[in-house]
Amino acid sequence: MANKNLFFFLLFISMIAWGGSWVNVKIISNYINAYEMMFIRFFITVVAMVPMIMVLKKSFRIDAKSFGLAVMSALVMIAYMNYYFLGTKFGTASLGGAMVTTLIPINTFILMAILQSKKISKKDAFALTLGAIGVLTMLHVWSLDVEHIFVIQNFYFLVASVLWAFMTIISSKATKVSPIIFTFYMYVVMVVCVWIFSINTGVLISHTYDQSFWLNMLSMSILSTAFANTIFFLGIEKLGAAEVSSFMFLVPFSAIILSAIFLGETISISIVIGTILTLVSVKMLNNIKIMQKKAHS
Repeated sequence: MANKNLFFFLLFISMIAWGGSWVNVKIISNYINAYEMMFIRFFITVVAMVPMIMVLKKSFRIDAKSFGLAVMSALVMIAYMNYYFLGTKFGTASLGGAMVTTLIPINTFILMAILQSKKISKKDAFALTLGAIGVLTMLHVWSLDVEHIFVIQNFYFLVASVLWAFMTIISSKATKVSPIIFTFYMYVVMVVCVWIFSINTGVLISHTYDQSFWLNMLSMSILSTAFANTIFFLGIEKLGAAEVSSFMFLVPFSAIILSAIFLGETISISIVIGTILTLVSVKMLNNIKIMQKKAHS
């Protein structure tokens, strides 16, 4: 029981870190571009994951099919990170953290239903409608302020949520390798691709970065990515996906609260209400049990 409570605490920290990564990106966007951020972030993440994988006694072996899927996932992830970065840079971390993280499971459900020619039940249709209302509420659509609704950062966030859903579906096909190892190779491919095609490492190294940059970069690379992802995947292995998934509800709210604390962003009532509506939609679509009944001996 003590070990389970410790794991719950680590999962709680991980979800807060995931939400905090939106704040990290907002601050880092003042220093470097999206591809430079990707290179530094995931290079540090890869290095940090090596000892974690060794401690967990996971094999670094990966079969050809899984590696091919890791390459595909990496390419989609690069596109996602670009829109995620741009949306946060020109928009607000609170809206991005709320909208993207709640839209991802909804978009994944829709894409899976389309790809599998699945008939959507009345319950799922209601949940999707509720989710749509939630997103529209986040975007202040009811204010009928066209200039506020149709801004480029909202488009970036919407595209990012769709790209992550595609990446989720692709990576789910890798069934013969540990999720931790799959993610590790996906990050390796990302670093290599960005290094070869998108950045001048000489210019990147010559930049002078202050304490704020490194504090946010290390937090995002080690805490939000290497540590949080590892704990999340271990949680699924040890506790099951249903129990761990309930912690995902912490991510959008931590993004909203941390954005208000560290960036001075206003906590809009529309974002809060929209987030709640989309989270209810996600719960209905995935049948997530937030409260688990205690087992009696």
